[in-house]
Amino acid sequence: SSDVCSSDLSPDGWEAAAANAVEAAAQTLRNIKGIDVTRWTAKVEKNKIVEYRAVVKIAFIVERE
Repeated sequence: SSDVCSSDLSPDGWEAAAANAVEAAAQTLRNIKGIDVTRWTAKVEKNKIVEYRAVVKIAFIVERE
């Protein structure tokens, strides 16, 4: 297996941000098997969280011929 780092954003929470990262990776990767969240961050405006960010490592199986 192999892995690649990715990140994505969501106004709806860290879980949604991680799901968005998997969805984005799935557009170019097949056989995704799991993720390892390496970092959570958030953007704050006027004392409120307005954007959540998840930085993840995505594990996938490399197909060999």
